[in-house]
Amino acid sequence: MTTLYDLQAETIRGENKALSDYKGKVLIVVNTASKCGFTPQYSDLQKLYDEYKDQGLEILGFPSNQFGEQEPGTNSDVQEFCQINYGVNFPLFAKSDVRDETANPVFRYLTEAAPFEGFDTTQPSGKMLNSFLSEKMPHWLQDDSIKWNFTKFLVDREGHVVKRFESTVEPLDMKSDIEALL
Repeated sequence: MTTLYDLQAETIRGENKALSDYKGKVLIVVNTASKCGFTPQYSDLQKLYDEYKDQGLEILGFPSNQFGEQEPGTNSDVQEFCQINYGVNFPLFAKSDVRDETANPVFRYLTEAAPFEGFDTTQPSGKMLNSFLSEKMPHWLQDDSIKWNFTKFLVDREGHVVKRFESTVEPLDMKSDIEALL
C-alpha cells in the first residue's frame, strides 16, 4: 500500500526531498498562499509547530497560486513573506499546483486518501466559501480535489492520511486530533 513516504517533493530552495525523511513524525500537510483571506492561519500553524514539534509534529507547507492567483511571488518571495510576517520556520516546499491534471503528486495522493466531505456550512466561513464556489466554480465541488488555500491533511507516523480539514477549519481546532496521534 502506498503511503506519503513513497513520494518526494521539491523544497522551496529547489532541493529534492524524500518524504520518507519524515517517517515516524505526525504531519500536517497544507497548501498555502500569501494573499488569501485564510493567510493568517500561518500564525496558528506556527503555534502548533512550536507547541508540538518536540513531540514529533512536522508541518509541510506547499504554496500554490491556483486559487485566485493569491500566491503570485517567487519561491524566495514566499519564504521571505512567511518568515517576516508569521515567523514560519516549518518546512516549505516549492510553489506547485495542488489540483487538476498538473497537481503535485503529494496532493493527488492526499486527496485520494482523504476525499472532500463538504464544508461545515453552519460556520460563516464554510457557508461563504461553499456559496462562492457554488456560484463561480461549481465543477470544483464535484470531485475530491483541493477546493481552496489552506486545506490541511493530518498524517500519522506511518504515513497514512488520518483526516482532511478544509480551508475554513482553524488550525488550533485540530489540536485534539493532533494530540491523539502524538
